[in-house]
Amino acid sequence: MSLEELHLNLRNLTSDDYDQLKTLMDAVYHDLGGSWPKLTIDKLIHEFPDGQIAIEDDGLLVGVALTVRVDYDEFSNPHKYDDLIGHRETILNDADGDAMYGLDVLIHPDYRGYRLGRRLYEARKELCRSMNLRAILAGGRIPEYHQYADELTPAQYIDKVSRKEIYDPILSFQQANDFQVKRLLRKYLPEDEQSRGYATLLEWNNILFEPAASVLDTRPTQVRVGAVQWQMREFSSVEAALQQIEYFVDALSDYQSDFAVFPELFNAPLMGLQDRAAQQDQMGAIRFLAGFTERFKIELSRMAVSYNINIVGGSMIEVGEDDRLYNIAYLFHRDGSVERQAKLHITPQERRDWVIEGGDELQVFDTDAGRVGILICYDVEFPELGRLLADQDMDILFVPFWTDTKNGYLRVRHCSQARAIENECYVVLCGSVGNLPSIENLDIQYAQSAVFSPSDFAFPHDAVLAETTPNTEMIFFSDLDLTRLTVVRAEGSVTNLKDRRKDLFDLRWRDWSWKSGANLEE
Repeated sequence: MSLEELHLNLRNLTSDDYDQLKTLMDAVYHDLGGSWPKLTIDKLIHEFPDGQIAIEDDGLLVGVALTVRVDYDEFSNPHKYDDLIGHRETILNDADGDAMYGLDVLIHPDYRGYRLGRRLYEARKELCRSMNLRAILAGGRIPEYHQYADELTPAQYIDKVSRKEIYDPILSFQQANDFQVKRLLRKYLPEDEQSRGYATLLEWNNILFEPAASVLDTRPTQVRVGAVQWQMREFSSVEAALQQIEYFVDALSDYQSDFAVFPELFNAPLMGLQDRAAQQDQMGAIRFLAGFTERFKIELSRMAVSYNINIVGGSMIEVGEDDRLYNIAYLFHRDGSVERQAKLHITPQERRDWVIEGGDELQVFDTDAGRVGILICYDVEFPELGRLLADQDMDILFVPFWTDTKNGYLRVRHCSQARAIENECYVVLCGSVGNLPSIENLDIQYAQSAVFSPSDFAFPHDAVLAETTPNTEMIFFSDLDLTRLTVVRAEGSVTNLKDRRKDLFDLRWRDWSWKSGANLEE
């Protein structure tokens, strides 16, 4: 049959199809009792119509998938085919079941080779997703096992099929369609002599499954990020700086952003409130700037609550309990809570001119719009940090930065793009622009803020979701689909996180609790 002659149509099975279905089942299952009675099929169609899927070619039934709903906990454990069958050969469909169970897939012998089975499986998967069911289960026969039964155990046979050393028409097909062997089923179908009564319990996991929960407890899958490519400008007072910040927070909130993001050390122009002579004392100037941090924390927390938006407050200088200086990014939640992430790697300039110290803690923050991490500027150039955050299921990585030259900016940009790809997450890059020759160490800035994504079909071809005009003050937005991250991590063209060779290497965070005086023996 030529491809030009095909007129395929995917639809749901109806009772009127029974005569053709019976002919098809008798041909395919001649060694297992043939077709189901009409009463059985009619009941199945009545109780779960969406699960009975057919492919026809000009009215001829050429492919069928029969499915029921079951309780996952019951049928993901050892069971027999008869556990699905009630009196008078009725198939037991659980209307409240949280999983689908594949009963049969039949393809007309004349239509094999057109991958119709794959179409039926894809239709099943789409139905599983649309109904928010947990998984698709199936008891898979291993019809070629009888040829190897004298030399291989069922487990050895399954292993060789998985390694493609043996071809099994059912198991090989199931595995090619992303089904995983969960366990071996004994005496599943005793009359199946070819399989010697054995079967594999196969499972396709619905990675988008969401357990029932209160609407208020459910996190959104769509997150809007707004960021400010901030111009470093002279301020006449702290109040003037806070007024400018609130203007941007208000604007980002008006566009229903879940996050407002500011750059690293975005309040640094307040060093200009000292006269030029005082600024020559770099240590004095940076400690002068640190004196405003507590006021900024109070005001930014107020804005987060008032404007109902989470604020990534760039970073600010903090004087620690040890009287040392730290570069700290604060996360102001819209519920009023505040969390912090210190810059861990300090640049030579920060260390030389300001004697800033690196922090010793790294964490992922739970927010009402996903799990987020923050790496301040230079930190993103150390890939271990991004991977440690990814191991804690981070969705979005925020990178507030401050660079003076384009080559410095490109280091941060290229490393941020790498973190998005290798950790299968979104990365939000936010920097400052403008020239301030009147303030020491703020002469020039270079920035082109952006949002990066993993590099796969679900995302833009260049993996750039949004980008600003270089060196121009502006706000920008990007809508992030967290569901796409779930899909790419499980079913992407490549799956970086899943495919790591943990048998060869690992990554861990050292315990630095001794620095805070904790008793490690407790």
